[in-house]
Amino acid sequence: MQYRRLGGTDMDVSVVAAGGYPFGPPLLGREETAAVVHRAVALGVNFFDTSDVYGEGRSEEFLGEALEGRRNEVYVATKFNLRNLDGQTPRQRIYARCEEALRKLRTDRVDLFQVHFATPGVPHEELLGPLNDLVREGKVRWIGNCNTAAWRWRDEIAVSRAQGMAEFESTQNHYSLLHRHAELELLPFCAAYGKSLLAYFPLGGGWLTGTYRPGQPYPEGSRAAKVPTGIVTRLRSERVERLVPRLEAFAAERGRAVAELALAWVAAHPEVASALTGFDRPEHVEANVKAADWTLSAEDLNELDALTSWWEGRNAVIDSDGPTPRPETPAQ
Repeated sequence: MQYRRLGGTDMDVSVVAAGGYPFGPPLLGREETAAVVHRAVALGVNFFDTSDVYGEGRSEEFLGEALEGRRNEVYVATKFNLRNLDGQTPRQRIYARCEEALRKLRTDRVDLFQVHFATPGVPHEELLGPLNDLVREGKVRWIGNCNTAAWRWRDEIAVSRAQGMAEFESTQNHYSLLHRHAELELLPFCAAYGKSLLAYFPLGGGWLTGTYRPGQPYPEGSRAAKVPTGIVTRLRSERVERLVPRLEAFAAERGRAVAELALAWVAAHPEVASALTGFDRPEHVEANVKAADWTLSAEDLNELDALTSWWEGRNAVIDSDGPTPRPETPAQ
């Protein structure tokens, strides 16, 4: 397993990490979650990410139970949001959510406390102030963003530095061979500011594991079948269904599974600290961890870049029948 420093923190996190979305109903029960978590820890996964909205609100609870007695071996991240405050102030929501997370996770601190969604109507000070206080109190070690834009993150960092407050060290955003938007601004921003991207859906929500097949209905019992309004179903498009067989063939030519290719490609970007994968079986943990040992060659990366590219900078080429070649030099 490879480990990378998360932003400006002191945490060296596994490049393949465990996303807690499957933990809890309708996907995994308590014992199934424990089996996945225990196998992940045994194979070197030391970063677990969850949220109060995963698993019908049970993900934190199931994860906390599974990690009992092993808490000091891993880093745990969870989330809060400032939507629908229902009369609460941002401070009240943040503090209440932190206390709930500590209780459900059976721990005395959250290693990375993340705002799940951007809330433009909340001033930066009202978001960062309570988080800074939680860091000072030791209930939270570091703070992070999710689903954000580079320009908003830059504004937040400016406020943190001007007022001597804790600053967001990472962001979780969607990033995969099928969804490369983070390369436009977030990855360059992370490189410039010493921050990290936590890539969620690096396996395309299952499109890059063989779970879903072009032109075929979602398999019974799969995530898309159980949660038909999620990102998995929204990803379905002519472009994705065309790319999946090509990427499977690319991996097979190198004696690898397409899931290994997907994770190795995400990990090839140094701004990515961890690829968050939604393990739902112990054997899936083993398969995904194998990708951490695959370093793609420059030739492989160039071929994948051409195969999956869908923009040229000046001209936003959203789709085409064939790959759009990149220019040898950046456009002026």
